[in-house]
Amino acid sequence: MSSHTNIQKGYLLRDFKAYLLLEKGLSPNTWSAYLNDVRKLWDYVEESGTSITDVSADDLHNFAATLHDLGISPRSQARIISGIKAFFKYLTLEQLIDNDPSIYLEAPTLGAHLPEVLTVEEIDNMIRAIDVASSEGERNLAIIETLYSCGLRVSELVNLRLQNIYREDGFIVVIGKGNKQRVVPISHTALNYIDDYLKNTRGNVPAKSGDEDIVFLNRRGGRLSRVMVFYIVKNLCEIAGISKNVSPHTLRHSFATHLLEGGANLRAIQMMLGHESITTTEIYVHIDRSRLRSEILEHHPRYANKNHK
Repeated sequence: MSSHTNIQKGYLLRDFKAYLLLEKGLSPNTWSAYLNDVRKLWDYVEESGTSITDVSADDLHNFAATLHDLGISPRSQARIISGIKAFFKYLTLEQLIDNDPSIYLEAPTLGAHLPEVLTVEEIDNMIRAIDVASSEGERNLAIIETLYSCGLRVSELVNLRLQNIYREDGFIVVIGKGNKQRVVPISHTALNYIDDYLKNTRGNVPAKSGDEDIVFLNRRGGRLSRVMVFYIVKNLCEIAGISKNVSPHTLRHSFATHLLEGGANLRAIQMMLGHESITTTEIYVHIDRSRLRSEILEHHPRYANKNHK
């Protein structure tokens, strides 16, 4: 970090502290925690070469997902997000940024020991809410089914590549956190929806340079952002009349919960979620794939229902 950046950071945090103390009237413990939280975010975005005043909503959702995946408690996540929201409100008030990227950043619900989970019926209602005749309908159908039947993080979904879909074997190769690869079973339902999307819709959209191999594209031919998938899920829940606090990560939680409730081996679920430190696919192939696949085929409702498309 350059000395100029350090000076800018110091001035901005000093002024933010004054805002919290004088205008918000926060206690020393609270404003001190907020400053630490903003420093965490600042370090995070600088690692990707982004200026704090150029942070996007997508950057903030990535940061929030990192907090979750690091195992930080919901209460601590909520406080960190509260501090970040206060910071961007301050930047907006001072006209240092034009738009507040934290406006759609949601804190985890407190008081519940378990994350929100959808029932199979609610997920089916979401799918029925999709207008498959629309230009994005087939894509969104494939997105929801892939999120749920594979238990993917939203970042893994938007970066899924065509070359990493192995239809004959019923697997996809997923690039997870830290560029770690893992092999995840994918249902015939999801594969059918992906095939329909590729055949009928995606081919009509010229892919942007560098995104030619990306499965899910926006209407301009670029890969989807995390925030766009968030909007898709939220909109479908609203149409389906689902009042729960749902995000793309909810489908991942639902995947794991339904497997666990069905009696799947916890070790297999952990591997499918990518919670193990698997550094390369070459290491992963030593795991018994047939056993791993049998766990999901036997216990996940999408795989058990052979009559579902």
